[in-house]
Amino acid sequence: MAKLVVEVLDASDLMPKDGQGSASPFVEVEFDDQRHRTQTKAKDLNPSWNEKFVFNVSDPRDLPNKTIDIVVYNDRKGHRNFLGRVRISGVSVPNSESEAAIQRYPLDKRGLFSNIRGDIALKIYASYDNSYSVPPPPQANPSGDPPLQEFYTNNLGGGGGGGDDIKNNEKKKKKEERRSFHSIGTNTGGAPTSGPPPTSFSSGFGFNSQPMKEKPVETRTDYARAAQPGPQVNVMQMQVPKQNPEFNLVETSPPLEARLRYRGGYWGGYRGGNKTASTYDLVEQMHFLYVNVVKAKDLPSMDVTGSLDPYVEVKLGNYRGITKHLQKNQNPVWKQIFAFSKERLQAHSLEVVVKDKDVAKDDFVGRVTFDLSEIPLRVPPDSPLAPQWYKLEDKKGEKVKGEIMLAVWMGTQADEAFPEAWHSDAHSVHHENLSNTRSQVYFSPKLCYLRIHVIEAQDLVPSDKGRVPDTYVKIQLGNQARITKPAQIRSVNPVWNDEILLVASEPSDEFLIITVDDRIGPSKDEILGRLILPVSAATPRFDPHKLLPLPRWFNLDRPSPLEESIAVTEKKKEPKFSSKIQLRLCLDTGYHVLDESTHFSSDLQPSAKHLRKPSIGILELGILSARNLLPMKTKDGKITDAYCVAKYGNKWIRTRTLLDTLHPRWNEQYTWEVYDLCTVITIGVFDNSHINGSKDDAKDQRIGKVRIRLSTLETDRVYTHFYPLLVLHPSGLKKTGELHLAIRFTCTAWVNMVTQYSRPLLPKMHYLQPIPVRYIDVLRHQAMQIVATRLMRAEPPLRREAVEYMLDMDYHMWSLRRSKANFYRIMSLFSGILAVGKWFDDISHWKNPVTTILVHVLFLILVCYPELILPTVFLYLFVIGIWNYRFRPRHPPHMDARLSHAERAHPDELDEEFDTFPTSRPADIVRLRYDRLRSVAGRVQTVVGDLATQGERALSLLSWRDPRATAIFIFFALVWAIFLYITPFQVVGVLVGLYLLRHPRFRSKMPSVPFNFYKRLPAKTDMLL
Repeated sequence: MAKLVVEVLDASDLMPKDGQGSASPFVEVEFDDQRHRTQTKAKDLNPSWNEKFVFNVSDPRDLPNKTIDIVVYNDRKGHRNFLGRVRISGVSVPNSESEAAIQRYPLDKRGLFSNIRGDIALKIYASYDNSYSVPPPPQANPSGDPPLQEFYTNNLGGGGGGGDDIKNNEKKKKKEERRSFHSIGTNTGGAPTSGPPPTSFSSGFGFNSQPMKEKPVETRTDYARAAQPGPQVNVMQMQVPKQNPEFNLVETSPPLEARLRYRGGYWGGYRGGNKTASTYDLVEQMHFLYVNVVKAKDLPSMDVTGSLDPYVEVKLGNYRGITKHLQKNQNPVWKQIFAFSKERLQAHSLEVVVKDKDVAKDDFVGRVTFDLSEIPLRVPPDSPLAPQWYKLEDKKGEKVKGEIMLAVWMGTQADEAFPEAWHSDAHSVHHENLSNTRSQVYFSPKLCYLRIHVIEAQDLVPSDKGRVPDTYVKIQLGNQARITKPAQIRSVNPVWNDEILLVASEPSDEFLIITVDDRIGPSKDEILGRLILPVSAATPRFDPHKLLPLPRWFNLDRPSPLEESIAVTEKKKEPKFSSKIQLRLCLDTGYHVLDESTHFSSDLQPSAKHLRKPSIGILELGILSARNLLPMKTKDGKITDAYCVAKYGNKWIRTRTLLDTLHPRWNEQYTWEVYDLCTVITIGVFDNSHINGSKDDAKDQRIGKVRIRLSTLETDRVYTHFYPLLVLHPSGLKKTGELHLAIRFTCTAWVNMVTQYSRPLLPKMHYLQPIPVRYIDVLRHQAMQIVATRLMRAEPPLRREAVEYMLDMDYHMWSLRRSKANFYRIMSLFSGILAVGKWFDDISHWKNPVTTILVHVLFLILVCYPELILPTVFLYLFVIGIWNYRFRPRHPPHMDARLSHAERAHPDELDEEFDTFPTSRPADIVRLRYDRLRSVAGRVQTVVGDLATQGERALSLLSWRDPRATAIFIFFALVWAIFLYITPFQVVGVLVGLYLLRHPRFRSKMPSVPFNFYKRLPAKTDMLL
């Protein structure tokens, strides 16, 4: 007697079906009129069953012709929802348990409109008695090539959508067309094979990669198999494997005041929340003992000179904070604050000791002792605690000469003293490096475009008067340098008529250096004149409708050293040199200076402050903690000194650095004003390399970053998740830890927020006078350099490597991995069109007669009543949008390693991606060709990504990824459905035709409202690594 064994192990990423974002799945296995089912796993989208079922096989020779049905259902107390199914052909069943392996099968749909996702892990094999001999396998074809047998007869019409309720009825007698999994048969003769041999795989662009090693669990996504002896080999891959579960988002429920207040609001008040917490409600309250050492007076003289060098030592258990010492001062002023974490309090008393700095041993001056149980608690929004004078005591407790002014209180991280305080978790940091560990807020410099129109010059005097000069103009501003085209006609009165764009920053204290050069020969130029102007000499321009400022003539100075020229300019001496140049200078403050990629920009406001729109809401970010960080300083015997940087708009924040921990807890909250909802906030985690003894040229190492698009957040909802920190290295993708964030968007102007979806994404000057495409990347790079330089000069500095990583400075460089990701994004868009085409092909071929007849009836109705076509379409869109509301994303988007093609990137591809530009290849010819290829491919990559973005925006119309945009769209879909229903079709057709063919006089240069709405829809660009 033969047996068929089916082990149902687990499933992952199932579709929620209970309306609450979860499901209660169970599995039903059917084979040869025998049925078994597993237990129900309540509220679990990643259930684990580990149940084994045994089926009787009446005729083992007929097993290859049988099919195993595995269906996953959602248990709903008497009803059940379809969650997916798998059908496996008996020809792929191994003949013994030793030959079987755990396989993951993607769940299949029952129909075209089923909403199914996830996969299931199974182990299937046959078991035979000793009295039965396994039949020999069929002979292979003489050519030696494995014959492919296609088994793909999918019944698209037999079954409803994924959300249809299925009652427990008797099994239908009618046979259904089946979609089956078939594989190459296992070798039954002799000893079982150890496993499939390594097979090479293609990178998808014609480049072969290294062989893949066998894994104990493989994903079964192959639908075409051949029945012949030999090891199991994947023949055709139909579906990209799902992302590693370690890279997924993990939702959390920390005890935040915002959550308690949100829940309590429905029931008439707080239920356990802290009523005094008005701010910092997105982080867990961390209590600190604050000691404000202000000053001292009348200290006794301790030295022979009759004075002392005092400093204060604040001791709490094993922690000790020391102020700076002041030389020969009996009335010192320190004004330093110390903060001790309440979690690390190791004593019952606080001791403040005044000491005298000495060469051999520091002398004791006096002390003040506080009992921790008697220290007052300061509750926001109380004013700061006033410091008081305390008499110093000796070690016996007797009063001595001298007083010290102190303020001691218990507070939280919401205290205004928190950012500037010395923290006990940074007790080993020297005073000069203490600022590198503190939290700080930075602001990007105000940037604008400087437009320089070089028109002509007159009376140039070349050194060789017998030669007609070949002139061009070179313009330099800081590190930016541009040259014009050569003069149209070689002459001493050349005409260029060329326009140059540069990035200028405020304050405008830089000088613009303009030189007229004569190209004498190869790599040999002669300066014919120089002009040095301050940037403030340019005329500001706000309104694009106004004319540009009039050009002006400027005198050119004689060629001289640069320092002398600047000195002459500052003294405003009239030069004697008679050559002149005509320029038009203006500061275009109506543009938004792009310092980020437009796909995940955090600011879209114009440079001019009076042109900016009012804010529409507030974004609050709570940086709670991190866990499982990788050790970054193993060579130095340390672990990781982590800090976070967040950037939104022109505001940057930096948390304090927590030393030597892989599980830091920051619990810091920050707030931004939101002017445009279609923006992205970026949060990065770095390892601080500038603690004690660090070199100045040391770089902070990146640990990972997270991007969150604001338009995907629901209003007033608190999102708390662990975000995976993923970093791409030349060796491959690494998960460096998880970042715990709480984020909330609060709307303050609903009307302005909704109407923004009809406005242009950028200021109107970008559309009325667009910047040439050839300048955009160069100007963006220069803007990033200016921002990085300014923030690097702050105190404490925000390091250049951190700014460049946050701004994705190398995002537009060539990467084969990103090109493949964009290619597959486009292919995923076309897969929907192919599915519709296949559905239409099935209809035309009468594969399901009932569906075909219904389509014919619908077609005849629409032909007879054409006025129902558009109302039906818009009503269908409205219904689909409402239906998809149940399956809307419950979590904000995050970095998708599978979408980025980072998990399986070949080392050679990553080596090319991390290569320098220009390349470090030794051969000169290879270097030139390689650089040219990368430059061209980078542009192609950008175009492919833009095409994918447009398609993803169309798909997001009804997906509720941006809930406001979807609500607006389906509302107007319903309005149009009603309007078109009551309006004659002929009238609508005439109006649409006249609108599409309207005269250019009635057309505006500004984009239309539907175009603006479409440009604001979210895509998957901000999820790419």
